Amino acid sequence: MFQQAFKNIDNMLWKDAGVSSELDYVEQTSWILFLKYLDDLEKDKETEAKLAGQNYRYIIAQEYRWEIWAAPKTADGKLDHHKALTGEDLIDFVGHELFPYLRKFKQEANETSDTIQYKIGEIFTEIRNKVHSGYTLREVLNIVDGLQFRSQKEKHELSHLYEGKIKNMGNAGRNGGEYYTPRALIKTIIKVVDPKIGDKVYDGAVGSAGFLAEAFEYLKKSKDLTPKDMETLQKRTFYGKEKKPLAYIIGTMNLILHGIDAPNIVHTNTLAENLADIQEKDRFDVVLANPPFGGKERKEVQQNFPIKTGETAFLFLQHFIKILKAGGKAGIVIKNTFLSNTDNASISLRKHLLESCNLHTILDLPGGVFTGAGVKTVVLFFEKGAPTLRQDSGQASKIWYYQFNPSRNLGKTNPLTEKDLAEFVELQKTKADSENSWSVDVGEIHPGKGGIDPKTFDLSVNNPNRKNENELREPTEILRGMEELDKDSKEIIKKIEEVISSY
Repeated sequence: MFQQAFKNIDNMLWKDAGVSSELDYVEQTSWILFLKYLDDLEKDKETEAKLAGQNYRYIIAQEYRWEIWAAPKTADGKLDHHKALTGEDLIDFVGHELFPYLRKFKQEANETSDTIQYKIGEIFTEIRNKVHSGYTLREVLNIVDGLQFRSQKEKHELSHLYEGKIKNMGNAGRNGGEYYTPRALIKTIIKVVDPKIGDKVYDGAVGSAGFLAEAFEYLKKSKDLTPKDMETLQKRTFYGKEKKPLAYIIGTMNLILHGIDAPNIVHTNTLAENLADIQEKDRFDVVLANPPFGGKERKEVQQNFPIKTGETAFLFLQHFIKILKAGGKAGIVIKNTFLSNTDNASISLRKHLLESCNLHTILDLPGGVFTGAGVKTVVLFFEKGAPTLRQDSGQASKIWYYQFNPSRNLGKTNPLTEKDLAEFVELQKTKADSENSWSVDVGEIHPGKGGIDPKTFDLSVNNPNRKNENELREPTEILRGMEELDKDSKEIIKKIEEVISSY
């Protein structure tokens, strides 16, 4: 039901002059789904109140409820075409009455960001209706009205399809791809970090909230939950920050569809916060994130950090180290060049990480993990407060490396799976050596130089269990890679041609 509904919505939006990309499809679908979800939620709460012999006070005023403006019904439950707005009347109502009304909720909530009222105001402050045709919008509203958000099964199915739409945003360009980290990788990172009920879990570059959504699913299955446990997961477990308006909206909607009614996501630039202002009350037990890299932050933002750099990911890493509680755990995706870059910021940051945290595991990933990006990344697993490198005592810990070598070409048609990383998860439990894994004493990373090199703190991935690492690839492997790139190129060209033809 949901899959066909999403397909029909896309077909409707495709015909509209105001909606031109996958990014627009997700954005416009999101605000409509959100209002339908909110209407179902309020009806459920009204039913619960009646069963308890109480009255329920609706959040949304009568004239702005879904059943009044979006889907008024006749006595037999069919759409009342006499009352249902359409055409210019519908566009005028949405733009000049509905959205302004919903935006007021942000001020009325007194900036209390953990309430559904605040979320309503924040979302509609940042978004606008891009559908030009009121007749198209009417068709979309009719489709969405047929969806139900009442049962957990329905929410699970819808959240799965919504994740698929977020993934497709990667085809809309680099900015879309920033919102999506492969879910197989996220689930693997969460398995290794292993958060517990009662932990406060944080992502300061939340994007589409994939890490928080999957952590929620992981914790729900971790034990038989009591009502208190579920309340803890709903209200006091998951926290995020996001700078970009569209990502904030998508992340909020994603968590809502996974079952978190009022996600603790704040629309703000995480890096605008001065590290010196972070206090103990602001810290978290777990940090899970894939911060954006390659961006260039302004000089005034860099002043918030002891290690000055324009590289966004390096600023985020400093933020994550600072905001972790003592004993807190982290799983962070970062570009693999972080391990060996020789610029001052990279060297200083590696030193800071080793001296303030126990960097116990590095997962080395090939370029095909992130579809369309081609960039090589690593995942850093560390704990706060037990330094890997202790200069005062001269002692050093070991770092366990795992180099993921897929037996197939990864790409859009062959995405990463949890099965691909099953060996990593199993070996990580004991830090066992294998063809793909090995341990390095931090004091012996540069043998013969008296321990770790104080000039570079280089943490490069050099697998001692594999020979001829620099050998040229087999011709068949190169051809498979070329075929994959050719498929991607054809899809991109097709998308461009479709967009051009729509004008």
